[in-house]
Amino acid sequence: MKILVTGGLGFIGSHTVVELQNEGFEVVIIDNCSNSSPDVLERITRITGKKPVFEEFDLREKDKVQEFFNRHQDIQGVIHFAASKAVGESVENPLLYYENNLSTLVYLLQELTAKASSNFIFSSSCTVYGQAEELPITENAPVKTAESPYGNTKQIGEEIIRDTCKVNTSLKAISLRYFNPIGAHISAEIGELPIGVPQNLVPYITQTAIGLREQLSVFGDDYPTQDGTCIRDYIHVVDLAKAHVVALQRLINSKNESNYEVFNVGTGTGSSVLEVIQSFEKVSGQKLNYKIVDRREGDITAAYADTTKANNILGWKAQSSLDDSLGSAWKWEQKVRS
Repeated sequence: MKILVTGGLGFIGSHTVVELQNEGFEVVIIDNCSNSSPDVLERITRITGKKPVFEEFDLREKDKVQEFFNRHQDIQGVIHFAASKAVGESVENPLLYYENNLSTLVYLLQELTAKASSNFIFSSSCTVYGQAEELPITENAPVKTAESPYGNTKQIGEEIIRDTCKVNTSLKAISLRYFNPIGAHISAEIGELPIGVPQNLVPYITQTAIGLREQLSVFGDDYPTQDGTCIRDYIHVVDLAKAHVVALQRLINSKNESNYEVFNVGTGTGSSVLEVIQSFEKVSGQKLNYKIVDRREGDITAAYADTTKANNILGWKAQSSLDDSLGSAWKWEQKVRS
């Protein structure tokens, strides 16, 4: 069975390609390599022993999307990762985010709704909840006004899929609302490799520990949490990748209860920034150079998932601990810099 993975050379995409191949799926990747590297293809091949088909082009080019589906009429599922994802950049350049994250989604759905049947997994985010009123966050929590154009593209993306599913019963779709993916494959062949200065906590931690960054800034220690730092739900990227495979199999096997479903994907446990630092220091044996600085605009106090729905209905549960995730991230960082 042939599956298209857009953005399949990126952090989450590459790990999902590995898990799909491990389950026997034939994978085709589309990636424009704007935030990834073509050598990831060889790394995936070394892990699985099988090279995915790879086509390098930009999904904003509608004619190329149409031409791709004309050549690959046997695509039976799409997992859509390809999108811009830096919150700060989206504030500075909103039109780039609206074009890249929404037009590409529309072009894909136009092709899929022309088929007799299709299965679609959307890469969404817990950012759609904003500062939730209750913790842990369930899928029924209200979707708040987005804090950034990036967050807004995830909200609008979900609305586009929901509206399309209402009138196209041949399309089955699941939105997976990720919490905070971290870590790397156990082989240390693939992992998170941000271009430029990392926007996320864990790659900044590992780059500081390896000497690439001078110091880690902890943005605020006066939040109403146990140690004053923000709390997030950090999930191992391999656990997250496996959730995509399970979600896709649910649609393929027609186990879905409606043709549009939403699931939180997290561990169900919140960890503060200082707890993450302490865990990293424990698993790596490295003392981290960090400094408490002022709060950062737009940061919410706490967000962690209620995973009951994913555990019970999807039949998926995160397996790796915070220590496991950070240990794998450190192993990857050391290999990349060696």
